[in-house]
Amino acid sequence: MITVWGLKNCDTCKKARTWLDDRSVLHSFKDVRADSLSPGDIQAWLDAVGADVLINRRGTTWRGLDDAAKARAEDSKTVVELLAANPALIKRPVFVAPDGTTVVGFGKAEQAKVEGLT
Repeated sequence: MITVWGLKNCDTCKKARTWLDDRSVLHSFKDVRADSLSPGDIQAWLDAVGADVLINRRGTTWRGLDDAAKARAEDSKTVVELLAANPALIKRPVFVAPDGTTVVGFGKAEQAKVEGLT
């Protein structure tokens, strides 16, 4: 079963869940704010896809950060702490397969990768 991490009110996450349902892909949904997102989860995603992919630098949360906080995103020692404190900075959705394979986002390329997980 694929785990989909995101925000319950995020339109892209809703589209991704509908897309999975339409394909009868078994999945569970976890909200990055409401469910138990651990630093270990964040670190695993960073290891899998890197900070450039995982951090949503286009959103209002990123734009609202001061320069010192943005600098923490560039430091491998502080980026997990930054994302744990600001889960809306995580690009959504995050798909995690049982084997740990991680896909971030929901463009055509990411959809093809997610189809390969099933």
